[in-house]
Amino acid sequence: MASLAKVVARQRAEMDRLRDQAATSAVMERAKGALMALTGCTPDAAGEDLLQRAKAGHRTLLEECWITLGSLPPLGTTTKPRVGDAVPGATLSAIPAPTGPRSVPPGTAVPTGRDAGDPDDGFTALGRLGKALVHVAAPQDLADSLLEELRADVDADALLLFRSQPTGGLELIGHAGIDATLATQWARVPPLSGIAALEALRTREPRWLEDFATDRDRHLLIGNPPERWLSRAWLPVPTGDEAEVCVGILRARSGPFSAPDRQLLRAVVRLCAGWLRSFGARSEHSTAAAAAAAQPVFDSLPGPAMLLAPLRGPSGEVDDYRIEAATEQAVDVVGRTGRQLLGRRILECFPSMADDAVWHGCLRTLTTGEPFEGEPFAYQEDVDGVAELSTYALHAARLGGALVVTWVRHDSSDRQEQRLADVQRLGNLGWANWNLVSGEGSWSSQTFLVMNRDPVLGPVRLTDLPGLALPEDAPVLAHAVRELVRSGRQFDVPFRIRTGDEVRHLRMVAEVVTDTENEPVEVHGFIQDLTAQRSAELALVESEQEIVTQHGVLHAERTLAARLQHALLPLPTRPVRLAGLRVEVAYLPAHSGIHVSGDWFSAIELPDGDALFVVGDVAGHGIDAVATMAQLRFTAKGMVITGSSLTGALARLNTLLLHSRDSHGTATMVLARYDPGERCLVWAQAGHPPPLLVRRGEVRYLDRPLGMLLGACADPEFQDARCVLEPGDRVVFYTDGLVERPSEGIDLGLDRLAAAVAAHHTDEPGSLAPLLASVLEGERRDDVCVVDIRVPSGPE
Repeated sequence: MASLAKVVARQRAEMDRLRDQAATSAVMERAKGALMALTGCTPDAAGEDLLQRAKAGHRTLLEECWITLGSLPPLGTTTKPRVGDAVPGATLSAIPAPTGPRSVPPGTAVPTGRDAGDPDDGFTALGRLGKALVHVAAPQDLADSLLEELRADVDADALLLFRSQPTGGLELIGHAGIDATLATQWARVPPLSGIAALEALRTREPRWLEDFATDRDRHLLIGNPPERWLSRAWLPVPTGDEAEVCVGILRARSGPFSAPDRQLLRAVVRLCAGWLRSFGARSEHSTAAAAAAAQPVFDSLPGPAMLLAPLRGPSGEVDDYRIEAATEQAVDVVGRTGRQLLGRRILECFPSMADDAVWHGCLRTLTTGEPFEGEPFAYQEDVDGVAELSTYALHAARLGGALVVTWVRHDSSDRQEQRLADVQRLGNLGWANWNLVSGEGSWSSQTFLVMNRDPVLGPVRLTDLPGLALPEDAPVLAHAVRELVRSGRQFDVPFRIRTGDEVRHLRMVAEVVTDTENEPVEVHGFIQDLTAQRSAELALVESEQEIVTQHGVLHAERTLAARLQHALLPLPTRPVRLAGLRVEVAYLPAHSGIHVSGDWFSAIELPDGDALFVVGDVAGHGIDAVATMAQLRFTAKGMVITGSSLTGALARLNTLLLHSRDSHGTATMVLARYDPGERCLVWAQAGHPPPLLVRRGEVRYLDRPLGMLLGACADPEFQDARCVLEPGDRVVFYTDGLVERPSEGIDLGLDRLAAAVAAHHTDEPGSLAPLLASVLEGERRDDVCVVDIRVPSGPE
């Protein structure tokens, strides 16, 4: 990997050389284009003009190009000067070349600290600065380049770039040699008097502050303290007819700026004017400015992290990233760390970043602002000379126009801490420790949530903890705490606290830790919030109490209903004779539930010798159903006894249910009248299952006449049917509890009943019980009422 990094470094160096050449050519072509636009000359003539001016001013061709770009007339100038005219030629010719020692008379001391015998001091500085401006992309880069070039030439110790604002104040757009705190303090300067930079911009003349005692009284000086810089210079950068940017040179030594220093600084700001005119001074914070402000922050961050500035190629696509800030824990493949990485290319230091997933993930973050999290990867590193394999995950987030990239290490301790936090959150509990020697305590963040206490207030002392409980719970908790401290007895105590309008149910478990002399020194424990569990338990107890109460009420109601039912519906203990028929009755209550249903029967002999049979079922259960049953039973018998037809009785009973306030709703019924003289059974039904007829061993159901259940509509239609019985016939009337089951249709129940009757057919009395036992299997959900009618086959 190190060999690969060296290859990449060589390739990068060659690319930088080619890029420098291309950028220099771009500046020269831009200057030639400016002259062609102003004078209308040919490209060759413009190039020759730039070359002649450079020779005349003792400048390099690149310097002359920057000066030409900075001396362009303002927008709106329509006059086209000829080559050699005063615009911009006169302006450019007025810029003196930096004079080296040739301009200094013999014997004159040079106070700048430079060697007067060096013949190319000024020329070298401008030449280096002209080349450096080719790569300057932001005002912060410009400040760094200026200080680097002027530090030795004019003894500059710090440099600031201010730009004027529409409101009259200043904005710091670049700085070098000052700390981030001071830069933040002077980031915005209001339009106050005594600001040398403002005065230089207003008058468009430099301000030379060379006497600290006098300058301190007349100006508001930058510095904390101001004595840090004893001499200063503020030079406006002319761009057209205005000066929007001012360059400040701060020196630690006192004394005036020499004539060569002043001449060099004027030439420098003229070069800066070219750069500002070509690229513009941006008021927003650039990537470089953000990097300079971010590095102190990165110095204090734990773990590996870097600030990356994108480097774009001619097509505008990102070719690489430059490391602008890095933490001390950031280490590249050859062992460079922290600030040693600044200014280097990311692919040179971390070739693994070229991975498609990581590269495209970072590009997506740079474009959309959506954070990127890469897949975890294994990385072997040396820890105290021992190779250790760790797992990392790369994270990238956008910061302005740059990326903040971090490597998060996933080790066992991190996972354990995360698991502990998850356990506390899921269990709604938090740990708590108390030092019995100092009396101080420490709580986890979850404990503050459980206790509903502001973390700013800190943990409660162990002895003060019972004071948070409700008065009725405080003594028990206080006793447990005393016993824990005195005898080391572990406790598990529930208690309650009040938080606003809510009462929380808590549980505290604690144990004591002793020293070598078996004296208690610390208390460890946890506090758990059981409010939800306790609320559920209390609701369950309350629900159980309500169920017990309701169960007692229902049992009492069932007892009353059963007694009323037995009083209204006496069951014969043996078969009875009615109109020459043998009648056997059975009534079986339901197994499930504690309500009494409204099933009933009636079998009586009428005054004219006929027999009346009634079987009915009222919807519902309980006292209301029994009351409705009694009303229908006695009303039906009364109507038929007084001469009403069966269908007429059903119609009147329907009207009774519809208009009775005490009615239970609906009911089904079958009415049958038997004439012994003709052996004819006439019957009608209201939504009831049909009777079953057994004749000579054949079992079938009688065809139902028209009729619907009682209480369903106001004007139902009822019809009756006739059946002549023969000796030995058997007719069975029943309620739906005999044939209905929840999981099947009624047709299956009717078939099952018919099959059972066929299998248990006998003329012997008491055969009804075995029949019902064979049909009714398992638990019954409804009452069953059966009337079994037999026609004797001979005289009895």
